[in-house]
Amino acid sequence: MNMAANPYRAGAGHSPPHLAGRINEIAEFSDFLEQDTVARNLILTGLRGVGKTVLMDDKYRPLAIQKGWAWVGSDFSESAFLTEINLCTRLLTDLSVFSSSLTVSQKTDGFGFSTGQAITERTLDFDFLLTLFQATPGLSSDRLKAVLELVWKAAEHRGVRGIVFAYDESQVVSDNAEKDQYPLAVLLETFQSLQRKGCRYLLLLTGLPTLFPRLVESRTYAERMFAVQEIDRLDPDASREAIEVPLASTSWSFSDESVATVINTAQGYPYFIQFICRQAFDYMLANSGRPIPIEPIVRQLDSNFFSGRWETLTDRQRELLYVIAHLENADNEFMIADITSQSKQMDAVKKFSAGDVSQMLPRLIDKGLIFKNRHGKYSFAVPLFSGFIRRYVERQTYAQMYQKTLLDK
Repeated sequence: MNMAANPYRAGAGHSPPHLAGRINEIAEFSDFLEQDTVARNLILTGLRGVGKTVLMDDKYRPLAIQKGWAWVGSDFSESAFLTEINLCTRLLTDLSVFSSSLTVSQKTDGFGFSTGQAITERTLDFDFLLTLFQATPGLSSDRLKAVLELVWKAAEHRGVRGIVFAYDESQVVSDNAEKDQYPLAVLLETFQSLQRKGCRYLLLLTGLPTLFPRLVESRTYAERMFAVQEIDRLDPDASREAIEVPLASTSWSFSDESVATVINTAQGYPYFIQFICRQAFDYMLANSGRPIPIEPIVRQLDSNFFSGRWETLTDRQRELLYVIAHLENADNEFMIADITSQSKQMDAVKKFSAGDVSQMLPRLIDKGLIFKNRHGKYSFAVPLFSGFIRRYVERQTYAQMYQKTLLDK
């Protein structure tokens, strides 16, 4: 048996063997890197599974480096936004990976880059950045600006085109007015101020659709600071490319019928394409010539991708999502009135009032299952979640009916 290596990779942020589509988005990011004075930053947003992380890591990062930009960043975590100091420490930690290759001359009148006699050369490592931050008077934003401005002068002196601060999972960003901590405001104010001074720092934030509204809520000028790239599902042609191109490195191929089945099931979401194709490829190796059974693969997908999120819910929350899953526009946008109206038509669940829905949706937003856009409408934050909910409830109902039949016997 020819045990060919499986060419597909399914995992959070894992690079696919071939990144299909996204040509327009890459070209737009390339334009951002041509700014002499950075006037616009970038938000990369979309549902889970659309390939935001892969696009940023596999395409945007090498393109930036190729054009002479330094790349700084990692994932944002909620702990980074507990306090303003936490945020500043996170930024300085990430920046120091790059800045440790830079030095400045320390003179009697401070730091400079003139040809005068230097007293000492200082490496801009983390200890130096943190010491300078702590020694600078003023608010957190003042101190952070001072450090980043010095680093930029050293980077520019080296011939660096600019510095990209790129952060994934940025939907966790927030201020905490109750504790008088505004780390998100510090982030926005710092980068806007430095960009006005001509420091070529570019902020690239990747996250769920809740990200941009949070930025605007913190500082209204954020709407002018950022352009938003909404990463949507792949079209059928790009989906076919994502399925077929990886097979070129093997002696195997899917039938036209199997390719059409994958396209129809994955609905253009890159993660689902990779997952389904990975399982389908393994099946094809063991069962050459037989049609690929999609139902057991979908069951695996349900277990791996959806079930963990579903298990965190209360029974009443599940009922609410079950109602939403039966809306005609469940996979797009819906309103509270849509949900209450649908619940009245379903005998299997207790009816929901507008007050019930208004109280429950914020909890589902906190769990990362629902998001609210700037127009007051709601959407699932997890792609194709409505289909999973309908399948799950139908399976449970069937299992209960089967169990009752056995007991009756």
